[in-house]
Amino acid sequence: MKPHSHDLPPLDQRRRPLGSLRLSITDRCNLRCGYCMPGEDYQWLPARDILSFEEALRLTGLFADLGATRLRLTGGEPLLRKNADKLVAMLCAAGRFEEVAMTTNGLGLGRYAVALKEAGLDRLTISLDSLVPERVARLSGRDSLAQVLEGIDAAAAAGFTGTKLDTVVMAGENDDELADLLAFGAERDIEVRFIEYMDVPGALEWKPALVTTRAEMLASIGAAVGVRPEPFGERGSAPAGRYRLPSGARHGGRDLSGLVFGVIASTSSPFCAACDRSRVTADGMWYLCLYAKLGVNLLELIRSGVSDDELRARPAGGWSERADRGAELRLEEVDRQAFVGDGADPHLEMHTRGG
Repeated sequence: MKPHSHDLPPLDQRRRPLGSLRLSITDRCNLRCGYCMPGEDYQWLPARDILSFEEALRLTGLFADLGATRLRLTGGEPLLRKNADKLVAMLCAAGRFEEVAMTTNGLGLGRYAVALKEAGLDRLTISLDSLVPERVARLSGRDSLAQVLEGIDAAAAAGFTGTKLDTVVMAGENDDELADLLAFGAERDIEVRFIEYMDVPGALEWKPALVTTRAEMLASIGAAVGVRPEPFGERGSAPAGRYRLPSGARHGGRDLSGLVFGVIASTSSPFCAACDRSRVTADGMWYLCLYAKLGVNLLELIRSGVSDDELRARPAGGWSERADRGAELRLEEVDRQAFVGDGADPHLEMHTRGG
């Protein structure tokens, strides 16, 4: 379907379109990854404030009116939302987006992969930070590797293609596994994306010394496979720059020649200038930037009984005024430290805000 006929899709103050909507459908998570969760003391969102399926359908449709062509469902862990597959079916049946995707930690895919495929979900991104069980247990707070691997296999068996594997790379933790993860992805036809450790809300243990930069990743991969990765394709508004291993790349006896992978370098090389992402939390708070401290309460508007035109006007006007460049501002800080909220606002946590 076309954007709303009476208005052109808005551009922000830096001429960026609204192209991608990331909708968190729950703030709950069954892992405790330190780069996302603040600790063992959480302030969960009240159940009464969570968007209903009908509210989510209405809201996503209005963002589609404003030009969003891609919808990604996030969390917390989205598969902890009861009947998540039914919400996916509703969103896909509406036909408002060119792609409906989901980011998941994979723990629920053994149970839900087939249902998600049948519901019409286009693509999955699965988080996996290590192939070593003890490391996964330490990094995620749960002994979860076997279940994640089962989920990855279940997704493939259900017919999902184009799956991506996201790895947050941390110096001294898993930065020695990059080539192993590439080989793992190659065996399963999954594109791996390495993510610089970001000082996002909730990452209380973040320190500059824990960041493995894109340059360091590429050098490490080159040393491990015997040839240096080459840039591949145009980036556009995508968060990841893509690279290809040239002829002669090998690791663990496996030929990796031609393998493509991605690197998301938001910490050392922000892509704010091309960012077309908008984020809505599970309780309807709309954020213009991952680092934004203030959002717009769309749930309150929805439940006040406003018309679609009135509701649509808020993100339309907000996007037109957007000048956010949060990652660039973080990079400019002289003494860069963890992005820490005051503990009173659960929205200043990554598990609430969504990726």
